[in-house]
Amino acid sequence: MKKPKKRIAILGSTGSIGQSTLEVIRLFPEKFEVVALAAGKNISLLAEQAKEFNPVLVAVESEKDAQELGRRLPGRKIRVLAGEEGLQQIASFARMEQVVSAITGIAGLKPTLAALKKGKDVALANKESMVVAGGFLKRIAARTKARIIPVDSEHSGIFQCLDGQKKKYLKKIYLTASGGPFLWVPLKDLSDKSLSEALQHPRWKMGKKVTIDSATLMNKGLELIEARWLFDLRPDQLDVLIHPQSIVHALVEFKDGSVLAQLSQTDMKIPIQYALSYPERLDSPLPSLDFLSIRNLEFYPVEAERYPLFNLARRALESGPSFSVVLNAANEMAVQAFLEEKINFGQIFSVVDECLRNHQVRDIDSLEDIFSIDREIRNQARQYLKLKGKQE
Repeated sequence: MKKPKKRIAILGSTGSIGQSTLEVIRLFPEKFEVVALAAGKNISLLAEQAKEFNPVLVAVESEKDAQELGRRLPGRKIRVLAGEEGLQQIASFARMEQVVSAITGIAGLKPTLAALKKGKDVALANKESMVVAGGFLKRIAARTKARIIPVDSEHSGIFQCLDGQKKKYLKKIYLTASGGPFLWVPLKDLSDKSLSEALQHPRWKMGKKVTIDSATLMNKGLELIEARWLFDLRPDQLDVLIHPQSIVHALVEFKDGSVLAQLSQTDMKIPIQYALSYPERLDSPLPSLDFLSIRNLEFYPVEAERYPLFNLARRALESGPSFSVVLNAANEMAVQAFLEEKINFGQIFSVVDECLRNHQVRDIDSLEDIFSIDREIRNQARQYLKLKGKQE
């Protein structure tokens, strides 16, 4: 008997991960069906996607954009939703089996939570959800039997290396980082690097926010915290190596000295496809790794002076859950300010450091505690940014 198609919803369909997910689905029309799409403000691209995939539901950020999107989809039986409520409806849509959570930032937390509560598998590309609420998400997934399958290339690599392994034999995992666009830039020149320079990633094509996080190495700090929750690890079992070639995505060391590594082409469609098809593996249209052309695989330690934001993330990881919420909120505010060219590259660190230094450990007993801290820190960061602006 022919196996039915897996019904997929994509949160963040117009972003980098969302578009790559749709590329994978185009390759396997007999395997996957798109039943829902959600985006922010890019209604032109979302309208094109809706016309091609004909989902049951689509959602955008504002009611005004929802009305405009509806006008662009005449005669189609597609329900158009808006706002946070629209995201929640898509994330918990009864006819959907798996949601790809690819909304950037803490905005992705509530819909990810909604999907898990309904027992829907989540292909997780929204690392911030796991950073600020990893314990909550894992407990809900355990209760509803939903699976959280990582999409980040590094976490996908760990997930694959650990598949079938007994956790008691695990010693340490290593995430790899390309080092971003400023790996070899003299330290004295770092703070004044421009926005356009920071957005020129040497290996990956990503959204603006995560590209800046890669330049500061905050993305690896957030990924360490994400890995702590995804794989139930202690901080001392987690480390990062700079690997400029971006061929080895993760290494897992076991107690007997054996190390398993996951290698692949530098293309996000590989971990996305695996997350959609797991536990199956489907044929890839990408060329195989050409091992004879790989002259070397280099690994370096993280340079503290070059990546001070990574050190803040490491400190947050070791200081407790409330510090992770502070780290994420302050970083989101600082990166947005840099993207708007209100601060220079070096000041991203200043904003995050200021918020962390002023934070006293707080208990987190509910999601409202998380959002309360998040709002508080965003206000602090906003005030600090205003003060910096007046001083200049």
